[in-house]
Amino acid sequence: MLYLALVVLPASAQVLYDNGPINGTVDGWNINYGIIVSDTFTLSKNSTVNSFNFGVFEFPGDTMTSVDWSITSAENGGTVFGSGTASGANLTDTFVSTNQFGFNIHDVTVSGLNVGLTNPTYWLNLANASAPSRDPFYWDENSGVGCDGSGGGANCPSLASENEVGTMPSESFTINGNSGSGGTTPEPGSFVLWASSVLGLAGLLRRRWF
Repeated sequence: MLYLALVVLPASAQVLYDNGPINGTVDGWNINYGIIVSDTFTLSKNSTVNSFNFGVFEFPGDTMTSVDWSITSAENGGTVFGSGTASGANLTDTFVSTNQFGFNIHDVTVSGLNVGLTNPTYWLNLANASAPSRDPFYWDENSGVGCDGSGGGANCPSLASENEVGTMPSESFTINGNSGSGGTTPEPGSFVLWASSVLGLAGLLRRRWF
């Protein structure tokens, strides 16, 4: 059974890449406590990314308050085209359903971006998701079921990895923005993603919830 989430986009935005809808019933991958999950997406035209959506498993009562993100040329590395910490008005966490394991499934929107892209393939990296409870968050695994690539088409579904495990099934997400534009200058230097603020907790929590 698939859990479908409505993606609300600004009037001027379009779906640039779609890795398939939220599943919410199979598995999820930890995106906090120093663990980084990365998925590829492809574009057929120069584009400007202004938001993205992704599905998460959350403990009942939790709402995500911030998450670190980056768009890079390589898996959790390479050239950085955009990065930041989404919070406040730039982070929307919407309840979708409760699954058979007792987790709440949410659709998270990160907005307020302005990332110009000109190459065909990129990596979306997520880490350090947080809430006042300090509970873990798990990026919903859908293995790219229902992926159509939208504006990209090729290399769909996404390739995916976790920084300590390696290759794994891909996650549910969409990349939104405007095609036919883009090309901002990437952030300089070699890339080192976010420092692990609580690495000691990583060993106490399973990277996958299930």
